[in-house]
Amino acid sequence: MPVGLSAPRDLLPVSGVRLATAEAGIRYAGRRDLTLIHLDPGTRVAGVFTRNRFRAAPVLVAEAHLAAGREIRALVINTGNANAGTGETGLRSAQESCEAVALALGCTSGQVLPFSTGVIGEPVDLAARIRGALPGCVPALDRNGWNGAAQAILTTDTVAKAFSRQVEVDGRPVTVTGMAKGSGMIRPDMATMLAFIATDAAVEKAALDELLHRAVDASFNRITVDGDMSTNDACILMATGQAGNGPVESGSAGFGRLREAVQEVALALAQAIVRDGEGATKFIPVRVSGGKNPAECLQVAYRMAHSPLIKTAFFASDPNWGRLLAAIGSAGVEDLDVRQVQISLGGLCIVRQGARDPAYTEAAGQAVMAREEIPVHVDLGRGTAEEEIWTCDLSHEYVRINAEYRS
Repeated sequence: MPVGLSAPRDLLPVSGVRLATAEAGIRYAGRRDLTLIHLDPGTRVAGVFTRNRFRAAPVLVAEAHLAAGREIRALVINTGNANAGTGETGLRSAQESCEAVALALGCTSGQVLPFSTGVIGEPVDLAARIRGALPGCVPALDRNGWNGAAQAILTTDTVAKAFSRQVEVDGRPVTVTGMAKGSGMIRPDMATMLAFIATDAAVEKAALDELLHRAVDASFNRITVDGDMSTNDACILMATGQAGNGPVESGSAGFGRLREAVQEVALALAQAIVRDGEGATKFIPVRVSGGKNPAECLQVAYRMAHSPLIKTAFFASDPNWGRLLAAIGSAGVEDLDVRQVQISLGGLCIVRQGARDPAYTEAAGQAVMAREEIPVHVDLGRGTAEEEIWTCDLSHEYVRINAEYRS
């Protein structure tokens, strides 16, 4: 069960965005595994993609279509097959999928962005499956289709992830709604996840790119479930311009208000991915302060968040703080003065000046570790930099899910 996470509620439609789902039979029968997003003319789109060198075919095609500068009119998303590690055949399939959507919607294939998630390296004629499902999908396009789409893009997730926020820009109400999928193979650059966020605000292209990169850096690039980087990660931000505000520019008052709303949605989605991490039973914010610079704070935070010993101790509710010490000391901060390090779990100080806090008791530590949410705070005592990431524990269920993933 996800940690402190429930199904989405009160999702707000975004004017200029319509969504629909269909059964394409890509991997399993009887489930909606195809999502179509149709964008009104004038919509601006920005994207951030995985840095994995084995980027999937749909990532390569989507990157190329965005780079060409054409107006994007549609997104097509399939689950069940990642179309990664599929060579030239996979590239053709991604392109043909775009062509099928373009024919159905009356645009060009270069105005369609494809996205896939699922098993890597298995050849499937995605284009044929998508082409066959589109006649039932296109007529169902609906501005209120966010809930169904958030459910249809899932793979090993146990709950849909979607959030909405509203903010005022130029005296006009502006809506931001987003959805994401992700549960395993999660780590930064980018965290296996797909995320799609839309707003009805009018936004200049440069400002839209900045909004997206700021939001991703503060959310999806601050989460990790298992330290494995996917081949298919993507985050897309769409701005339809139908809210009636003056176009938002970087540095303007409207930019600041819209940035807060976009980052709030992105952060909620990112944390939802960790809360629904495969087999997760604990949600663990890791904050490292007192660093010389943000990079070393993140270095220490990820060393702890990627440690199987630490993650299994959290699953067992075992306050084995020696594992935290060992991870911090092996994080690569060569001139770290361990006598300055302090560690707290859930507000309980367990290590002070590099050794067990005299007031700490095992009973107090066990009480903290029994919680579902356990914030970890490490003070390196060497500067003013501070960073936070979010992770989860590592359970028996994680092993089972991934051992049986292709069965």
